[in-house]
Amino acid sequence: MKITALKTYMVPPRWLFLKIETDEGVFGWGEPVVEGRAATVAAMVEELSDYLIGKDPFLIEDHWNVMYRAGFYRGGAIHMSAIAGIDQALWDLKGRAFNVPVWQLLGGKCRDRIRVYSWIGGDRPADTARAAKEVVDRGFTAVKMNGTEELQFIDSHQKVDEAIARVAAIREAVGPYVGIGVDFHGRVHKPMAKVLARELQPFGLMFIEEPVLSENFEALPEIAAQTSIPIALGERLFSRWDFKRILEQGCVDIIQPDPSHSGGITETRKIAAMAEAYDVAVALHCPLGPIALAANLQLDAISYNAFIQEQSLGIHYNKSNDLLDYIVDPSVFSYVDGHVAIPDGPGLGIEINEEYVKAKAAEGHRWRNPVWRHADGSVAEW
Repeated sequence: MKITALKTYMVPPRWLFLKIETDEGVFGWGEPVVEGRAATVAAMVEELSDYLIGKDPFLIEDHWNVMYRAGFYRGGAIHMSAIAGIDQALWDLKGRAFNVPVWQLLGGKCRDRIRVYSWIGGDRPADTARAAKEVVDRGFTAVKMNGTEELQFIDSHQKVDEAIARVAAIREAVGPYVGIGVDFHGRVHKPMAKVLARELQPFGLMFIEEPVLSENFEALPEIAAQTSIPIALGERLFSRWDFKRILEQGCVDIIQPDPSHSGGITETRKIAAMAEAYDVAVALHCPLGPIALAANLQLDAISYNAFIQEQSLGIHYNKSNDLLDYIVDPSVFSYVDGHVAIPDGPGLGIEINEEYVKAKAAEGHRWRNPVWRHADGSVAEW
């Protein structure tokens, strides 16, 4: 069996799908994308295809090493996301060829289902208590929200009070035991992150996420000293070498690699195993589409330290199309008692509606991150 084509489809709301085809008719799907840079990642996939076409698709580990190591320059969002989608598609293809789920090829699953959480509140958090109550009433046992709007290095305590009031209202609305994740989204710098971490302590949070940008990880000991809330980080890290320094520091309790950015199933499995050796939990990042979520669930199946899964159903980005629109059988992602079952179908366990993908790819998208500015006119972290 030989690879004959790598075909990318840019589909709304902000996703990029990839189909790898072979001379024997077996195929696989992946989701290589950087949100806001989908066309750039598609170009990287096309460049990597020069090596892959004509090769045996089953040699996944070797292909990963060639794609990563043989180009001299390596790593970063674009390169690793392109590798990630290709890697997902190769695993999907191999599972389909042998008529088994990917988790079966990786040693078998250690769980039948995993807890999921629902996003609430949007980019600028609003009406979060009502939204939290609604998703809990639908059966979710955990929610996540953006904690703040933009914050200067040193900002008004009014913004801190507003953030705390939102969390307090959610806790009152959903009771003491629903999980609440508060995402700082890298919008907060060390001085204010220390304040927020301390002020959030009384609310029994599931975690605080990205309290500072990953490149400022040296600030984490000071932040961790302010709170016992678990600290989560990792959506903007792309390889085991990026995570190595974070794990060695010892201040992060939960890592959040994104298997559509962190080198796919092959690399993210190794990252999760590294974290397990440091007694650190995994909560895979996934505000993306159905192929990405299916790949995440294959990793959740085999990663002992995975404890909860992000998913994008109803997320504020999905206005034109949502998670279930592109798959033949939406029931594969049915949420029951706040959990989703690990798919048992071949490959990634989902079937893509290819005709619908092609129709929406003709429409395409040009999604871009919003550009925020502080009151003084300087650009703010989004």
